[in-house]
Parts: sequence; C-alpha cells; structure tokens
Amino acid sequence: MNFRTLTWKEMVRRPGQALIALFVVTLGVSTLVAVDSVVSSSQKKIDGQMRQLGANILVLPEGVTLQDYHAADSHGRSLPEEYVTRIALAQKVGVEELAPKLSVASQLNGDSVVIVGILPRTEFYKKSAWNSVDLIAAGLNETGIGKKHEGCMGKSCQLASADKTNLSSYAQTRIVHDLDATEALVGSDLAEEYQIKVGQELQILGGEFRVAGVLPATGTSDDGRVLAHLHRVQELAETGPVVNVIEVVGCCEEAAGNLVGELDELLPRGRVVTISQIVESQVTVNRLMSKLSFALFGILMVIGGASIASVMFANVAERRRELGTLMALGATPAKVSGLILLKASTIGLLGGALGLILGCISALIVGPALLGLPIAMSSGMILLSVAVAVGVSLVASYFPARRASRLDPCVCFQQS
Repeated sequence: MNFRTLTWKEMVRRPGQALIALFVVTLGVSTLVAVDSVVSSSQKKIDGQMRQLGANILVLPEGVTLQDYHAADSHGRSLPEEYVTRIALAQKVGVEELAPKLSVASQLNGDSVVIVGILPRTEFYKKSAWNSVDLIAAGLNETGIGKKHEGCMGKSCQLASADKTNLSSYAQTRIVHDLDATEALVGSDLAEEYQIKVGQELQILGGEFRVAGVLPATGTSDDGRVLAHLHRVQELAETGPVVNVIEVVGCCEEAAGNLVGELDELLPRGRVVTISQIVESQVTVNRLMSKLSFALFGILMVIGGASIASVMFANVAERRRELGTLMALGATPAKVSGLILLKASTIGLLGGALGLILGCISALIVGPALLGLPIAMSSGMILLSVAVAVGVSLVASYFPARRASRLDPCVCFQQS
C-alpha cells in the first residue's frame, strides 16, 4: 500500500475534519473565479462598445444615472424633442451628428422587446424652422448641423454618402440617413433569434412595420432592439414629442470638450455627460469588484489555512500510534511529514477544483441572467486560484508535518 492510497483511505475514514477546511477553500476559489470572470467579461464588453459607439456626448434627462443609459425604456424619464432643434440652431462648434432616441417597451410574438424611435438624417433637412437659418449655405460642414472646425476628422464626414442600405455606417455614426414611417431596422441578435428577414412585416406597438434592413452586430444593446422612425414611435406609444436621450457626435476631442459646458447651459432640464464618464464609472465599479474579490479570497484563504492547520494538528494527535508504527517499520521522518503534506495538498487541490467548477457555473448563470454579459473564463486566474489554494494548504500543514516527523515510536505506543 503506497502513501497515496493510505492518505485517501484516512480521509474517507475521518471525513468530518477535512470537510470544514475543504468548504472554506472551495468558497474562496469559487468567489475569486466567479467575480473575476464577470469583471473581465464586463471590461471586454466596454471595450467592444467603445469601438462601436460613435457618440461621445450624451444628453440625458435630469436625475437619470449613467447606468440607466442602456435601459432608457425603463427609467420613465424624457427630454423635449425640441432640445434637438435647440442644439441644431445653436450651431455649436464641433457638433457633427445628433441622434435623438426614444426607447419604448413593447411585445413581439408575445415576448418583450424594445422599439427605439430614431430620427433619420433626412428629417433634419425637412424642418422649415431649421432651413430658415440656411444652415447648409452658412458654410457648415457636410452634415449641416454644426459650424466648421478645422480639427474635425469625424466619422460621419467620412461616411456622408452612406444611406440606410449601407447599415454598417450606423455602428460608427449612430445615424440612419433615410427611414420611412412604415419601415423598421432590426438588431442582429433579435433578427437571428426570431429569424426575421428583410421585407418581413412586424406588428409592434399596435402598428405594422416593414423590415427595411438588419443591422450588423455592434456589441451594444441595439443588437437586441427594433429601430423605427421617432415620430411613428411617439404616435403609437402616445408619448408626445419627447426623447429618452440625445447622442451627440463631437467631431474632435477639443471641440467635444468645450461642448459639454456649452450644451449644459443650453439645455436646463438635461444632463450632459461624456462617454468617457460612463466608461470611467463602469471601470471604477469593475476595479472595486476585482479588489473586493481578491480581499475576500485572501480572508477566506487565511481562514482556510487556519482550519487546515487545526485539522492537521488534530490529525497528527489522533494518528500517533499509526505514525509510530510506520516509523517503527522503517519510515523516515521525511516520509511521515510527506504523508501529512500529501493530505493537505489533496484538500487544497480538491477545494480548488470544486471552487473552480462552482465559480464557473456561478459566473455563467449570473453574467447572462443578471448583467447581460457573455462570460469568458480567464485561464490565468483559474490556474492562480488553484495554485494558491494548494500553496496555502501546504504552508498551513508545515508545522503539523514537522511535529509528526519528530514523534518517538516508543512514546507513541505508551498507553495514555
């Protein structure tokens, strides 16, 4: 019988002692793996959204938090659509694109879906009030919205010739150039889930929409939504002339930086924020979660190490005769201490493996269900957590193993 078999049989014979230590190690590893996986996936989603989202300034209703931006259909607050006209007429330097939106919860085939009202670029040219100031003839940029700025190298300037048939431009400009009141655009995820094709008729908000196109994947909430003409959505939802958010594309960093304060003064009932603020807020939360997970992991590992040390000291005391017999039969002190360390490393390895499984399952459930995140496991963190669990178990068992190696076989056989 080798030492591995002896260790396993001893653990089966005395399971109670090892279970507490095993539970603490498992809990620590599962917490670290789950939280780190969610945080890493959240960061990847932010990076993807930043690559796809063209707007760098948002005008939100008063009292709406940054976290409410992607849930505009649920916070129940709005801005007057007249704010869009006000921004356009102000001719602020650096305003390259405006994208007002109204998100409304609805039903599609009995399931909940969000329909987003958007204002096509062609609508800007139809406004008689805006034409009266002759925006285009006044030496403005190609979009006809803001004053020319020498530093402007905006995305919409590069894509000014795009239209609704070139839907890939939407991911960069947040602008659809032309969209009839009876037409709708469908996000890639929603189209795939319901097998929606171009030309198909959809019944939403009690109205009928013809699918004019399927948007390419953007990595944003628009992938699971339906986009229709803003005024048609306002009419069907009976909201009046309001929007949930106005996305602003600033044509360059310098102009966008000045715009925040200027727009804040121009729109008294609005809250003007930049995308960098949203990203910074989310990144701060991610960092806090990551630090808390490491702190909790450290605390649980200390508790687990203390539990393992206590279990091993008690185990050595209970196995005095068994260990003494092994030494009398020729086992060296190194072999005896190795027997104790083998049991400790087994507890650490089992705890790490169980914690890894539990943490992955928790992340895969919590991420998509509560946070809407596709979860990807971090192999580096998985290896680190299991290695730390085994290392803590070995360190905690050093002194019990040392005591076992110094037992005197003669004393071990004396009756207590």
